[in-house]
Amino acid sequence: MTTELETIRYDRDADGVVTLTMDDPTQRANTMRARFGQDLSEVVRRLQDEQALTGVILTSGKSTFFAGGDLKELIAATPDDAEAVFASTERLKADLRVLETLGVPVVAGLNGTALGGGLELALACHRRIAIDDPSAVFGLPEVTLGLLPGGGGVVRTVRMMGIIPALMNVLLQGQRHKVAKAQELGLIDEVVTDADAMLAAARSWIVANPEARQPWDADGYRLPGGDPSRPSFATNAPAIPANLRKQTKGADYHAPRNILCAAYEGSQVPFEAATRIESRYFTDLVCNSPQSKNMTQAFFFDLQAIERGSSRPDGYERWQASKVGVLGAGMMGAGIAYQCARSGIDVVLKDVELQAAVKGKGYSERLVAKGVDRGKITEEQGQQLLDRITPTDDYADLAGCDLVIEAVFESTELKHRVFGETEPIVAPDALLCSNTSTLPITELAEGVERAEDFIGLHFFSPVDKMPLVEIIRGERTSDAAVARAVDLVQQLKKTPIVVNDARGFFTSRVIGTYMNEAVAMLGEGIHPVRVERAGEQAGYPVRPLQLMDELTLTLPRKIEAEHRAAVEREGIAYERHPAYELLDSMVETHGREGRSAGAGFYDYDDEGRRTGLWPGLLEHVTSGDNPVPLTDLQERMLFAEALETVKCFDEGVIETFEDANIGSIFGIGYPAWTGGVAQYIDQYPGGTTGFVGRCKELADAYGERFLPPLSLLARAETGEPLRPRA
Repeated sequence: MTTELETIRYDRDADGVVTLTMDDPTQRANTMRARFGQDLSEVVRRLQDEQALTGVILTSGKSTFFAGGDLKELIAATPDDAEAVFASTERLKADLRVLETLGVPVVAGLNGTALGGGLELALACHRRIAIDDPSAVFGLPEVTLGLLPGGGGVVRTVRMMGIIPALMNVLLQGQRHKVAKAQELGLIDEVVTDADAMLAAARSWIVANPEARQPWDADGYRLPGGDPSRPSFATNAPAIPANLRKQTKGADYHAPRNILCAAYEGSQVPFEAATRIESRYFTDLVCNSPQSKNMTQAFFFDLQAIERGSSRPDGYERWQASKVGVLGAGMMGAGIAYQCARSGIDVVLKDVELQAAVKGKGYSERLVAKGVDRGKITEEQGQQLLDRITPTDDYADLAGCDLVIEAVFESTELKHRVFGETEPIVAPDALLCSNTSTLPITELAEGVERAEDFIGLHFFSPVDKMPLVEIIRGERTSDAAVARAVDLVQQLKKTPIVVNDARGFFTSRVIGTYMNEAVAMLGEGIHPVRVERAGEQAGYPVRPLQLMDELTLTLPRKIEAEHRAAVEREGIAYERHPAYELLDSMVETHGREGRSAGAGFYDYDDEGRRTGLWPGLLEHVTSGDNPVPLTDLQERMLFAEALETVKCFDEGVIETFEDANIGSIFGIGYPAWTGGVAQYIDQYPGGTTGFVGRCKELADAYGERFLPPLSLLARAETGEPLRPRA
């Protein structure tokens, strides 16, 4: 017998087994939208009424199992919706509780990825059988969206694994596990080859386990590892808060805190009470935490828009590179070569000397060896990757390349020279790219014949780990080249943002204001430890003085000199940022140029490891105990980058809200809780009006650089957000 609701097919066979196939006709993937909730309630009611029911199989008619909750509904919730959100969450849990207490075995047939609410559905089944699909992932990633698993995910994983394993391996970091790891953790019970085998295994298990129950419903159940009331638990308990502090670096992230509370409190009460506790903490995040809205907007909606090609010019067919010439085998060139080869592209790694090119390939060899040791790839796969990389010192080997990525020293003259040697040899329509972080693309394009095919590709270090690539369009860069560059970045499994040409582009220009503000604080007598902690507690992944050491103290001085010259050429009075006086002293008087020179704001040992802040730094701090409020220190950094972003919008350097937000988080470490550097302005208490009011307070206290641009003042008068209204 087959009965169809809108989102779930209900099939009962002659043996009394009901197969529930989730297949929402309105979406590419099943999600927990309102109609699905209604259908699920109807399904569990029918199951309760079934006579001679012997088992249930829950599976999907999509290529994936289930994608999760309806984020459009969640992001729109306000504090006034708290009662409705809580009630809706409790209804879902009540239906799942009925499913797992029917008195017959219930099996989840995982034919693909199950994340968030999808995995929570599966956890409410007595057994989970997955197809061995290398593309499938399983996990509860809600924390990465500023949320917690509200469909029983906290309660069930804690009762399955114990508090510490559940928090460490599933909940606090939102890991997405491949099939083998998910099985190792117990999220999956059995792995089979295909859909037919999955259904057959489900039926066999139902026959063999007619009285299946969840472990926590069995007599004598004890929480694995013990609950917090037991002395034995106390030995390992401190590891969780310590791990959380390490993960957040002291920043006030709401979701991990609520997850931790729900796990600890829920472990000490009966199951039903634990699910209510989870619902309350979930509702608090959805309705009361701006962080959840910021992070959901950025990491789901904004990122989705970019991945769909929101900044890619229309009208051009998708393109894939087949052979790339990487010019320069230093750290960046070697990293780019590895990433290209990893993505299946043949690479010619060119340097002035063959020995240098071979050394550059050695970077890939080390990464491959590490991957093999950790079981990430096989030796055969690693060798295939390395075979794609050909080191050379001969331009002739670049023949046939349909892509060039230059990564030589930051010199316009040098870049012109290498492109002059390269362009006649590569394919006549090859995409010509420069991996520069500061030099204007329009100027660099003067060194090639085909300026329309010339574009900037700003990779971030280390290339194999950093997810962003900043694509820079020069004045003569064609739409076709931009489209190909976007396609290339996605081929490399990176996230592209598109910006227009200007000195420093978007990311380098904005991140400089973060570091400069930190240096200015030192000059005001604020202790360097307070400065570094303010950066961490604001949510930055890297402390500002540490970051400047990594990028060198000489680079911002060089950029400042070039910017000053450009401003003065236009006849505009130049106002120097207060950071540069201290930077001049650090470099010129003390010879401290950063980590690469072995000395900067920090001291380093012979291996290049940080040993601590330079003791002599306190000589540059007038008192070391300037009582500036911590909030001011944090907001000076956050506001400096936000205000520079508004200027980038005004000047046309960056055009989309999505590119600004994702570029700032993925590229330069703007705190994730903000949802990005542009979202930070809109989410500030009082919106643009409140943000501008705070700008004026900071300007009065710390300098006119905090005065808002006229465009932002105009928005603030009416409360218009920075993000264009839909």
